Amino acid sequence: MVSLDRAVVARYKHGKKIFEILVDPEGADRIRSGAEVEIEEVLAADEILIDASKGKKATEEDLMAVFSTADVREIARRIIKEGELQLTSDQRRKKIEEKKKMVIERIAQISINPQTNTPHPPTRIEIAMNEAKVHIDPFKSIDELVSETVKALRPIIPIKIEETEIAIKIPAMYTGQVYELKRNFGVMKEEWQKDGSFIAVVKVPAGMRDELFSFLNHITKGEAETKIVR
Repeated sequence: MVSLDRAVVARYKHGKKIFEILVDPEGADRIRSGAEVEIEEVLAADEILIDASKGKKATEEDLMAVFSTADVREIARRIIKEGELQLTSDQRRKKIEEKKKMVIERIAQISINPQTNTPHPPTRIEIAMNEAKVHIDPFKSIDELVSETVKALRPIIPIKIEETEIAIKIPAMYTGQVYELKRNFGVMKEEWQKDGSFIAVVKVPAGMRDELFSFLNHITKGEAETKIVR
């Protein structure tokens, strides 16, 4: 459990009902981004509220009617993922700055100027984002924000996302990490082999090839097989 001093309200609306929980904003944001985080590490109170400011608890009848369960942890995770986080202005500003920096770094990593076939410097990307008046939603994933930002930048600067298709094979003893592969990279085709190994074709921005190879080496102790298809 986190301290109430650090907690903010996460709110979920269903018709006229509003369900609220008190959460750590950083932990909640990690859950929204898909990270595996224990819900107990994020909650400030082990209960679902109707009005957090008054401390009014939701009844089991209310919870069952909306969530089909009265399990606080299950409901809390859903509220965090599907609801709204009520950040303070300072928290929101900090989160926007962090996400903007991450978007700039990712775009610099995966894109090129098609006129020169060279990467755009981060400073140029940031200037173009300001010119395009790009809005950074602190609750959207980096992938969503990058996609929206690249679209907004195209009228401002020549930009192209180069992608590479890589065939991979993960030995059977390491396939427990396949979920992480799918979560972090774009798996186009996949197939399980009779010997328990996993083969797939992964599409990644050219600038993220080394990241993929590093990830595969880490989860398979260097035993993954790879081949650049295109």
